[in-house]
Amino acid sequence: MILLSLFLPVAGMAQNVWERPDIANSSVSGQQEAVKQEKPNPDAKYLKGAVTEVDGRIEWTLDVDVPGKDAQLIYDQMLVCLNDLTKSNNQLEGSCVSLVNKQEHIIVASIKEWLGFKDQFLSLDRTKFFYTLKATCTDNHLSLTMMRLVYRYEEDRPHGLGTVKAEDIISDKNALNRKQTKLLPGLAKFRRKTVDRKDYLFEQIKTYILK
Repeated sequence: MILLSLFLPVAGMAQNVWERPDIANSSVSGQQEAVKQEKPNPDAKYLKGAVTEVDGRIEWTLDVDVPGKDAQLIYDQMLVCLNDLTKSNNQLEGSCVSLVNKQEHIIVASIKEWLGFKDQFLSLDRTKFFYTLKATCTDNHLSLTMMRLVYRYEEDRPHGLGTVKAEDIISDKNALNRKQTKLLPGLAKFRRKTVDRKDYLFEQIKTYILK
């Protein structure tokens, strides 16, 4: 009995100290829950840095190393590539290769096309989209610049946007909020679709010239 009475306090202490961990309420669990709840921003690729400016004008340049091809071969391939582009399904009248410099291996294409925002039953939203592509071909290298971007949107409506330069609606200054963390509503579709079109064109041209 004496020995038993000596061990009882120890057993009581053990019961008071040991307990099941409440993982759900731990700080680590809370951090994990916070991470799980964070959703990626679907507009991340269209924020700061997506639209580049040179001397206040919106321009994008694609530089591609083309090993084993001289300037003439790259020029010949780009002439075919840009001619094909001007004849694709979304092109408008007047889209063409407008200038060439055979000696310096430079090609200028004036692109006039439809840029679509929404194409659903009884709902078609699109704009006429004009821009210039300038291809400069040198030995083992292609430099392609997309510039002089202009939109013609809802020209036949009294309060339509009409003709507007890209600098006025898709630049960081005009398309992003002050913190540059969100696209401003209304004109955001112009920035999204223009960046998407640029990315598609550059990827297609890069694949074409490297084959």
